[in-house]
Amino acid sequence: MAGDWSMAFGMVLTGFLVALSALLLLAAWQSRQSQPRPSIFDQGSSLVAFLFDGERLLDASPAARALLPEGEDNRARSRLITRFAPDFPNLSERLASLPRIGQLQIPSRPGTPAALVLRAEHLSGLTRVTLDSGQSGLSAGGGDAATAAALQQEVMAQRAVLSRAPVLMWKESADGAVIWANHAYLIRAVELLPEGEDLSWPLPKLFDQAEAPRNRLPRLKLQMPSGAEWFDLVRMPQGDETLCYALAADKAVQAETALREFMQTLTKTFADLPIGLAIFDRSRCLQMFNPALADLTTLAPELLISRPTLNAFLDAMRAKAMIPEPRDYRSWRKQLARLEEEAAMGLFEETWSLPGGQTYRVIGRPHPNGALAFMFEDISNEMSRTRRYRADLELGQSVIDAVEDAVAVFSQGGQLVMSNHAYAQLWQHDPQVLLSEASITTLCAWWRDHAAPSLLWDDATDFVASAGDRTPWDGEVRLLDGRLVSCRFRPLTGGATLITFRVQAAAVFQSIRETSSMGLLSA
Repeated sequence: MAGDWSMAFGMVLTGFLVALSALLLLAAWQSRQSQPRPSIFDQGSSLVAFLFDGERLLDASPAARALLPEGEDNRARSRLITRFAPDFPNLSERLASLPRIGQLQIPSRPGTPAALVLRAEHLSGLTRVTLDSGQSGLSAGGGDAATAAALQQEVMAQRAVLSRAPVLMWKESADGAVIWANHAYLIRAVELLPEGEDLSWPLPKLFDQAEAPRNRLPRLKLQMPSGAEWFDLVRMPQGDETLCYALAADKAVQAETALREFMQTLTKTFADLPIGLAIFDRSRCLQMFNPALADLTTLAPELLISRPTLNAFLDAMRAKAMIPEPRDYRSWRKQLARLEEEAAMGLFEETWSLPGGQTYRVIGRPHPNGALAFMFEDISNEMSRTRRYRADLELGQSVIDAVEDAVAVFSQGGQLVMSNHAYAQLWQHDPQVLLSEASITTLCAWWRDHAAPSLLWDDATDFVASAGDRTPWDGEVRLLDGRLVSCRFRPLTGGATLITFRVQAAAVFQSIRETSSMGLLSA
């Protein structure tokens, strides 16, 4: 009885142990299934690894992302090649061949600060790139070593860039001492040292920043043995320290000096001009004027110095009766608007007859940056001379119009410049109508058509066109109506020629075409 009980108890115990073992195995299997496998996506991994789908970055380890330049992930592969191409020979070409060969490894160039190996694999259309220190396989320390080596390379590259930059750079401590400087700064510091002294720490300060203006970008001069150098100073606080840049400003100083000298020359030139000059900026305020403007407009210099607007300037001129008086205020405003509009287009040019008897020529022209320039010129004397000249011409014309003989005056070039009423009646045409075509050749052809055939017209053409000393001569022609005309040819000063025509017969003859069967009359 006792044996049966022991056997039953053993069977129950065995079944319980089997069930317990099965449960433990199931729990272990489930636990294994729930744990992710180690990969490059593990946030705790120090592995330098990238996973690409073509150009696009699918993921990267934290250490790898720290080395990748900032930018969009769609162009990450190109950024990776740009970042590591200086360290690994033919990186772009060898990665391009990866889909064909499946995998590759590229050691870093000889002479790099740390020996690295770039490994790449192409699986199922994806590219996996890893970076390590060159050991076989990747350990936890290998990733750190590769990251440290890459960061060291980057730091050394940045240090080389800063050191060899042509811009002066230095760092100052809280008390103003120079605690770091690049190569360009050190070169100038050595050149400024007294002979026999060596450069030592703390480094000397090149610029006296107490002279720097506070309201704008400081521009300071550095007096070197070879000459003065100009720099624009930029200061950037970094905690208790300050990072300073000295940007070369020699060309800007030269340009400003040239501009200043040009403006001084221009101002001196304008000061001696008899023409009044007024330049209004794009807001139509007076920016520049010369002394002649105050003299011509009779405006007070204090008003001009106060930079009046264009409308205020013209209103002041109107109050001084220096502008033609308009019919009413509305027309005056329309005149102002038209003046500004035409000046901006470069079309404004008027002659102003002022109430005081003066005559001004006013020209408006556009100026750079939307400005307007106006020029005022007193042409009163010129207009007086023009009026006298016109009066003399009218007097001379009236004199020759009173002469009974037909008169024609030709210039040295053979162009008709003057004729009288008797000429128009004799030859039955007004030469003023044909003034542009009234040459000796044209008029001789006209005369030839209205007179009997004669060689006189050829001689007349040669006489007017000839230069040098000329001998006066006379001749006769007979018109088609039968009248006999005496022709006199006389040289005038300046190569001009006077031709007079006088009708010799008082009786009126019948037309040659009606009375002469021959159709020809000799002179």
